[in-house]
Amino acid sequence: MSVPELLLSNQLCFLVHRLDRAINARYRPLLGELGLTYPQYLAMLALWEHEELGIGDLCALLDLDTGTVSPLVKRLEASGLVERKRRADDERAVSVRLTAAGRVLEKRAKGVPGTLASCILSSAAEYESLKGTFSTLIERLESSRCADQD
Repeated sequence: MSVPELLLSNQLCFLVHRLDRAINARYRPLLGELGLTYPQYLAMLALWEHEELGIGDLCALLDLDTGTVSPLVKRLEASGLVERKRRADDERAVSVRLTAAGRVLEKRAKGVPGTLASCILSSAAEYESLKGTFSTLIERLESSRCADQD
């Protein structure tokens, strides 16, 4: 090949894709024991942190649209982990709140981050370094205009 920029092995996006797949493969059995999918786990993380969120706020935190979050929340509600309620001050707005079962699940999920971290990280310092690098890359991508986006 005469164009090294087009080698699959030189694509950062492909490395990120492979990393995402590998991480999800490690999460799957851990979350399976909790009865959660990875997207549901992310929603529960947000709710464990905030206790109650509007659908719009949950969408913003997860960086997902309502078409993705609404069915996800419905499945969590069917599992008894959350409850949805229309807000009294705005019937169009829906809030999502943890149930007692959702709070209990938090205790069972406590070890998941550490278990996963032990598979891929060598130290807390490496975690902090990677977190900083990823945050910087996301910020750059979200705030920059690439040449072809003019």
